[in-house]
Parts: sequence; structure tokens; C-alpha cells
Amino acid sequence: MELFEVFWETKSFFVTATWLTIRVTATSLIIGVFIGLIFAFFKISSSRLLNGIANVYITIIRGTPLIVQIFVLYYGIYKLVALSGFWAGALGLAIHNGAYITEIFRGTIQSIDKGQMEAARSLGMSYFLAMRRIILPQAFKRAIPPLGNQFIIGLKDSSLVAYIGMNEIWGTALSEAAASLKMLSTYAVAGFYYLVIVMIFSYLVSRLEKRLDVEKSRG
Repeated sequence: MELFEVFWETKSFFVTATWLTIRVTATSLIIGVFIGLIFAFFKISSSRLLNGIANVYITIIRGTPLIVQIFVLYYGIYKLVALSGFWAGALGLAIHNGAYITEIFRGTIQSIDKGQMEAARSLGMSYFLAMRRIILPQAFKRAIPPLGNQFIIGLKDSSLVAYIGMNEIWGTALSEAAASLKMLSTYAVAGFYYLVIVMIFSYLVSRLEKRLDVEKSRG
């Protein structure tokens, strides 16, 4: 069967591409978490300026296609700094994911009972110390399910970096399909690799959620 032939013939290329896909996705999400946390603080800040900056960022990112953001970053910043395809893609994905992660963190931080912050401040803690020791640990736990979903979305979105020359899963699929002319089978194989990664990560997130639920019930 052609599908299995393509799978076997391309396995070495797709394994390498899968590792690159995981790397660019993980890198983008690590950076995206930091971006999201910063802008989440902007969103919950009492400063109208910081609120405005966060709102402009979120509006622009949510209102424009990811492929446009990647191309603008790659071709725009490239004139100032020579970015590799990997870092252009990772930063483009990070900035895009950061807008959605901002709302995740904003929601989870604001879901923590305000009385906990007030109690911490009454004990002499500064705002930032109380946030770091009391609020953020709880917010991070609550953010795990939506962050897991965002990771999956980011993984699938990473296919767009193929259009700036990266040979991740989709980039490899485009190259192999053009070389063999076995379009349907090659694209189906690429989909299989994405599906495997998503299933593995979904399982890990599910296990982590259950573990946190058990710890919470014991506490």
C-alpha cells in the first residue's frame, strides 16, 4: 500500500522534522509564557497606560493572521538583525501565543480570592512578594489545562514556519510530496506525526491535572 511505503521511506526525514517541530514549539511557548505573564500583569494593573499597551498588543495579534506576523518578523527584523528561520519562526509563534497566554494568566490570577492578597499584605508582604509566593503558584496550577490546549494549538500552528524555509514536519511534507508526487500519502503521513505528538502531550497534561487534583484533595 502506497501510504505505508511512503511512511517507511520517509521515516528518517520525518523523525528529524518531528524533533525540530517539538523544539520550535517548545521554544516559542516558553518565551510565550514569559510574554503572556508580563502582559497579564499589564492587564490587571491599575495603570491605564499599561492596560492600553496590553490591549493594543492583544488586538493586533488576534486581529491579524499568524502567517503575516511570521513574515513581518522574518523579513522586517531581518533587515536589522540576521535571524535564522528557527528563531524567526519561534519568536513569531511566541508573540502570537503570548497574546492568548496573556488572557489565560489574567483569568487565573483574577480567579484567586482577593482575600488572600489582602491577608498577605496585612502580614507585611509586599505586593510582588505576595504575588510570587501566594497568588502565582495557585494561578499556574489553574492555568495548566488551558496552557495545555494552547500548546496543542501552538504545535499545529508551527506548520506555518515551513513557509520561511524550515524543514519541520510540514516543510518536510511539502518537500517530499514535491519530490515523489505522492501528495495525499505524504500529507497523510505528516498528519500522523502531528497526531502522535498531540496524543502524547494530551496524555501527559491529563496525568499532570490528575496529579494536581490528588494533591489538592489531600491538602
